[in-house]
Amino acid sequence: MLEEVERWLARRSWSAADRPLDRILAAKRGAGTTVSVVLPALNEEATVGAIVATIRRELMTEAVPLVDELVVLDSGSTDRTAVVAAAAGARVVHRDEVLPRLPALPGKGEVLWRSLLVTEGDVVCFVDADLRDFSADFVSGIVGPLLTEPDVHFVKAMYDRPLGEAVGQGGRVTELVARPLLNLHWPQLAGFVQPLGGEYAARRSLLERLPFPVGYGVELGLLVDALHTVGLDALAQVDVGVRKHRHQDGRALGRMAAAIYRTAQLRLARGHLVRPALTQFERTPEGFVPRTYAVDTEERPPMAGIAEYAQRHAA
Repeated sequence: MLEEVERWLARRSWSAADRPLDRILAAKRGAGTTVSVVLPALNEEATVGAIVATIRRELMTEAVPLVDELVVLDSGSTDRTAVVAAAAGARVVHRDEVLPRLPALPGKGEVLWRSLLVTEGDVVCFVDADLRDFSADFVSGIVGPLLTEPDVHFVKAMYDRPLGEAVGQGGRVTELVARPLLNLHWPQLAGFVQPLGGEYAARRSLLERLPFPVGYGVELGLLVDALHTVGLDALAQVDVGVRKHRHQDGRALGRMAAAIYRTAQLRLARGHLVRPALTQFERTPEGFVPRTYAVDTEERPPMAGIAEYAQRHAA
């Protein structure tokens, strides 16, 4: 590991317990900073309500006014995600209602990008909507450094990721794809425990300057681009405990890996994939059948260059 990264680990890696809520709230009041929490959601009726309820109960009260805005960005759910989220107290916004002049593309990154247009907070915190046994530390832990450390601009959560009953065996794409890519090509980022984790917070002033890969590559893309935009010392990570969520099957993980590799490849060479597709195999009664899937090849430009965003923030 680079000496620079070792120093960064000592200086920019914290535990959620390092910043008590009273300290975070005092810093928030003193700076007048506002905080938005965004949950990107696609068919998450089983978990989204509990996450929203926890944030409202523990972080959006008169005694603890840490979060100013809580938005669930629905990515086209066909279940009761929107109803459950609204009943729990979130403002629900449907993806297709945001920036309607640009037809929406499928993918998590697309939803995160569009969320900048419908939120107001100086700090934007993203939380995946499929988390189980959710703790408010996932929000307060990663928002805290942005409120108490003026030179920190981007904070990722780190945590244990069990796979079923197996401790520490989650994050398969991280270990097989993202971590090797980062260590080989962006060794300054080798200290991030969960580079692909979906829980992170950043200053709006940074997010609006970054391109957003529309699909699974969004976490790696934002991390790499944040490094190049503000430097390693402006990035940080916070230990928030254990992350439990729904795991995907091997073929879905393969598609995720391909999108992440493509995102890395574009940032290494700014070139084009020779063939932006991934073929996987599924056993059927007739034998192995090939299934070919398109790999995400679109990115949204920095939000600061979108006319509607500029008009809204000039008003």
